[in-house]
Amino acid sequence: MASNTSKRKSSAVNGGGPLKKSGHWSQGLKASMDDPELVVEEDDRLVIIKDKYPKARHHFLVMPRESIANLKALDSRHLDLLRHMQSRGEELAAKTSKTLQFRLGYHAIPSMSHVHMHVISQDFDSVCLKTKKHWNSFTTEYFLDSEDVIQMIENFDAVEVNSSDSEKILKKDLRCHKCSKEFSTMPALKKHIVVHIANE
Repeated sequence: MASNTSKRKSSAVNGGGPLKKSGHWSQGLKASMDDPELVVEEDDRLVIIKDKYPKARHHFLVMPRESIANLKALDSRHLDLLRHMQSRGEELAAKTSKTLQFRLGYHAIPSMSHVHMHVISQDFDSVCLKTKKHWNSFTTEYFLDSEDVIQMIENFDAVEVNSSDSEKILKKDLRCHKCSKEFSTMPALKKHIVVHIANE
């Protein structure tokens, strides 16, 4: 397993040149990979950063240095990389908290360009978690577990995502991810979640 480096690397693996930055907000992840205030860990294949707008107490993004636009660009050539990303994410989760549960995975249709795997604690205790879309993107089948993505590529050499179905999922009724109780508003749901956090 590659070791962490103490200094920021100035170049990407693919091509050896620096990752280009773009002014469009959807390209912001590439710029974040070079932000020392956000970088948590890195090696020669990936960079792990803190999410700028964390949806839980602990929320990280694991990103390959190689330029990969989205899940549709993945195939069997990337399996070793994806396994490495999962391994590093699991290690980070384990040393971040001994008590909180974590999930590792991808949004079916991410808003940001450049493949990134979420490592997120399941407390969802964050002021940045505000909308139904936020909630459903992490607590429904819209969130694709890393292991499932890897298995999909192993079986089909691709990640198949139905865009129309994914958009419908984001509009589902709010349900507690622990007990499945329904709520009509985010404030009510977040108040309820505190009960589960207290019991963990």
